[in-house]
Amino acid sequence: MIGASALAAALAASPSPAPVDRYPNAAASYLVAVNGRVLWERDADRPLAPASLTKMMTALLLVERGWDPAAVVTISTRAAAETGSKAGLREGERVAAGDLLKAMLVASANDACYALAESAGPGAAGFVARMNARAQSIGLKATRFANPCGHDDPKQRSSAHDLRAIAEAAMAHPEVATIVALRETTVATAKGRKIVVKTGNQLLGRSEGVYGVKSGFTSGAGKCVVAMAERAGKKVLIVLLNSPDRWWTAAGLIDAAFRE
Repeated sequence: MIGASALAAALAASPSPAPVDRYPNAAASYLVAVNGRVLWERDADRPLAPASLTKMMTALLLVERGWDPAAVVTISTRAAAETGSKAGLREGERVAAGDLLKAMLVASANDACYALAESAGPGAAGFVARMNARAQSIGLKATRFANPCGHDDPKQRSSAHDLRAIAEAAMAHPEVATIVALRETTVATAKGRKIVVKTGNQLLGRSEGVYGVKSGFTSGAGKCVVAMAERAGKKVLIVLLNSPDRWWTAAGLIDAAFRE
């Protein structure tokens, strides 16, 4: 008769069931993991435009090198001219890096994102080079960045598997995990102008247990989201790339994963 310890070892050595494509209409590419194991996926290694999910890597680079959230960043002409989602920062305004990180992660503010990348650099181009080097160091084979904020570019690509890895690395830092759970926050300039920014993540406060991470949209990427949720000690992570109805789909996948 096999002993308990031998049985446990045999079970641990047994391969986990291969992920299946249970929800083929969820997104062009998707991934659902429970407690670190991928249950369901579709084309999860396919390189696609990541939109503002890119900002997870931007945040990771900023916080993992002992950055100073109190450091003051001056908003450049280029940063103030950013398009898409913005906090409304003005050229010449001085803002603490910590507040810019909040604007970038909560409201997906491209002006805050570019200002951070530009200041942490060397320059925005130098920062993008660092993003690509970091992606290589993690072993991300489908990821390549052309800009720090997620604008459409033929050279800006990632995959569901790679974005999962980036999200997990970023969320290991308490300052990132705390910010992405916020539904609203205030950004203040050095002269006292206050800007209220609100989350674009419609799962927060609506889908039980969700505590992050990032949503994104561009015409080239479609509707995207990376979400993490926890209920009764069980953790679920989902990645949706180009999902026709990301919020209902994400909420449904999260519930299904917890039931599994």
